Amino acid sequence: METTKDIRAAELGEFMARCRTSPRPESHLIAILHKAQSLYGYLSNAVMDEVSEAMNIPAAHIWGVATFYHYFNLKPKGKHTIAVCLGTACYVKGAEEVLEAIKEELKIGMGETTQDGLFTLQEARCLGACGLAPVVMIDEKIYGGLTPKKAVDILKAYRKQR
Repeated sequence: METTKDIRAAELGEFMARCRTSPRPESHLIAILHKAQSLYGYLSNAVMDEVSEAMNIPAAHIWGVATFYHYFNLKPKGKHTIAVCLGTACYVKGAEEVLEAIKEELKIGMGETTQDGLFTLQEARCLGACGLAPVVMIDEKIYGGLTPKKAVDILKAYRKQR
C-alpha cells in the first residue's frame, strides 16, 4: 500500500525528471523547491538532499537558495499562520502589546510554531488595513481594532475549532 509520503516523493521525482530533460536543468531549482514545499509544507534537509542527488546540484547551493528567498520554510509551519502587523499605524495603536499577549498565550516567539502544530507566529510590516489598526491576519482573514484581550480570545476560538 502506497503511503502519502511515497506519493509525494513520486510526484516530486516525476517533476524533477521533467526538469532534467531541459538543456539547463539547474535553472529549474527554484521551481523544484517550490514544488517540494507545496508537497511537504517545508523544505527539510532530507528533501533538499534528495533534490541535490536527483538534479546533481551541490547541497550547499540548494541550501543557499532555500535560505536566501524568504518564501521557503525550513521548518514545518503551523496549521494557521498568524501575522502581526508592526507597521507604523498598528505600532502606534498598540500592536506591540497585542504581539506580547499572543506570544504569552501561545508560548512561542516570532517565527516559531506552537508545540501542537496549530499556530506559526510571524511579523508583517504592513497588512494594508491601517484604518483598522492594530491588526492581525490569521491565514487570509484580517482582525482589526485589537486589544491584547481580543487577540487572545480570537486564538482561543481557533483552538476550540480544532
